[in-house]
Amino acid sequence: MQRKENKRLGSSSSLVRGADVFSNTDIRTENHPRYHAKFAKKGFATKIQFSSAFRFHGLKVHTANNSLWFYSVQGLFRVVFELYSKQEQLAVLENFQDVWKSQINESPLKMSYSLNVQLEMPQPCPVGRESVEVHCGDTGDTSADHDYCSFPKQSLQAEQSQRVISTVRQKLQRLDDKLSTDTQSNTEQLETILMLLENIDRHIHGTLEEKDATETVLALLKAKDWGCAYSSSLLCGVGRWLGQQFHAANSSISQKVEGFKVQHIEHISDLPPAEELTTELFPEAMRTLLLHWMGLSDESSMEKRHSEYPILLLILEFANHNLITGVAHVLYSSLICR
Repeated sequence: MQRKENKRLGSSSSLVRGADVFSNTDIRTENHPRYHAKFAKKGFATKIQFSSAFRFHGLKVHTANNSLWFYSVQGLFRVVFELYSKQEQLAVLENFQDVWKSQINESPLKMSYSLNVQLEMPQPCPVGRESVEVHCGDTGDTSADHDYCSFPKQSLQAEQSQRVISTVRQKLQRLDDKLSTDTQSNTEQLETILMLLENIDRHIHGTLEEKDATETVLALLKAKDWGCAYSSSLLCGVGRWLGQQFHAANSSISQKVEGFKVQHIEHISDLPPAEELTTELFPEAMRTLLLHWMGLSDESSMEKRHSEYPILLLILEFANHNLITGVAHVLYSSLICR
């Protein structure tokens, strides 16, 4: 390849492998070449053809077609905004904006480049997420398929870590700029921001405790009206997390229930009141969720709470697959017989 072409490719610090760009799209693999060619015509992609002197590790590319497609960062953005979801578009923007700024004045890529042994020394050919390690020298056996590889795992993790750190610093800088110019923020909003920053600081220093996380989560949940229960992604997320936590506790609950049955085997028909059973056998979080769900807050009358506790106990027995009361056994038997 010509020296100026070597320089042109070397200056692109993030050529992204075409297979990676399309890996999470609905485009079928056999249709990738057509899309690559379309973007190559606009200068966003290029086919790099390697001579047989190059040796790589990791990917399989047949020597009869010893080439790979790569995209510039501008080409990456074009594909992302045509084929990716909004969330993925935002993630790419946040992670690659520095690369985009540094290469905004780069000239378009040619349709193809050829790499041969005129390179003076072995050097890495950057490709974004996966970088190809190039070795020039003996041609060796050219009949076998070539292997292509990525950076060592530690190097890739370090690169990703630095990118995240850079993004965090940028966001903190934008927050500082916002607070410096915005005099209209209300006190409640500022207090929430302060709480979040304090807990970020605790998290960084390893001193974040459960009570801190509790206060933060509650503050975010109360920050605004998050919408209808029928279409709330927030409620779905919280519900999924709660369900997973409660499901994980099932074995310990079963052990406690079995121990209780052994201790009360002589009085199984004369058990304590429902409120005492739920308090003794089931996690407080489960009781709290159902009580508030049923409209029985701490301010509810004792008589009202007492009348509803048998229902709450029955729900907990079924949900945890641990039958304790006679009512639960009778209902369960009738249900499985239907």
